[in-house]
Amino acid sequence: MNERLITGRRLGLAAALLGLTALAVPAHAQDAAKKNADEKVVYSTYGAHNPPEFSNCEPKNCVAKREAGDPSDPVWPEHWSTKWTMYRVYNGYVENPPPYDGKPPAPLAEGKDYEASQGATYYDSTWTSADGKAKGAMMEHYVKRCLPIFPLSNQYTCSFVSLGNTAYFLTYPEDRPKGMPACCLFSDYNHPPRRDFIKHLPYSKGDSERLGGKVQGYSFWVSAKTGAPVQTGVSPVRTADGDIMFGYGFHSTATPDAADPKMEPYRHPQSFYFSGYPVEPANAPIVSQNFEGFSSAKPDPAQTWDQVARMCTGEVPRCQLFDPPDPQAQLTGTAAPAAIRTPRAPTWGDIRGR
Repeated sequence: MNERLITGRRLGLAAALLGLTALAVPAHAQDAAKKNADEKVVYSTYGAHNPPEFSNCEPKNCVAKREAGDPSDPVWPEHWSTKWTMYRVYNGYVENPPPYDGKPPAPLAEGKDYEASQGATYYDSTWTSADGKAKGAMMEHYVKRCLPIFPLSNQYTCSFVSLGNTAYFLTYPEDRPKGMPACCLFSDYNHPPRRDFIKHLPYSKGDSERLGGKVQGYSFWVSAKTGAPVQTGVSPVRTADGDIMFGYGFHSTATPDAADPKMEPYRHPQSFYFSGYPVEPANAPIVSQNFEGFSSAKPDPAQTWDQVARMCTGEVPRCQLFDPPDPQAQLTGTAAPAAIRTPRAPTWGDIRGR
């Protein structure tokens, strides 16, 4: 392969989502952008969105070891749709870590300790592109509050769409931030998780017991410096150590499907919980998407991933979000003095691969 694959710290610089294309860009930035356009962008995802070779997994195949007594791994339906409420928790999360049974527990209070917003996710493992080359589609749609894992305000509507191996980021005219494109390329290799993706996450007895065994929790903390997992389970919370958490919960009891009662009952997804960008402007140390109305309803392409064909026309830019350009440098070509820049916390874009 002649094209280089970007992993680790440089990955965030080249691949993130926010394209400030409307701003005046100095010549040195234009040269960097041209160079990045020739490189492939691949994130470390521990086997969930791309092969294990891009992540610092142990074991190397990124399949987590199951112990005696652990429950069997749940599997997604071949296609599904769900709404969710996203909780951005910025106070009291050390004492009250996820998974959450609905909203974060008392004494945490909305508006004081966390913010709630809405969204939906759509998935179809049977989708195939017209040319037959791309397989699998997924869309996450965030209403008025985008995914808060980047060092930027998330107060706008956005969508992530994966079609086969290619992932796109979309924004909308009603609240699109100034200078942000309607579409940009998120990653060259970020396919929708496979139906059995949970095999890549370790089972956490602590996460599961936090909700009295009603939920099977799977999670780990990863070192942004080495890319290696450093702890199974959310507690104790490691945000202050600069580590990054990814977790997912399924209901422990199989129940019928709301869209197809003839389906064999299965364990429905309960929540997706993870580390956001922990300081301002996102201020999202802990984030939880709690699912509502999950069912095997097959998504309507016209309302979901067909948006890519409509919005991603012409040359789709590679954009920046994990490491957005310094505004002063964008406008003047001179970076702001280091002494007055806000210290940057680790992001998912910093996680190193092998």
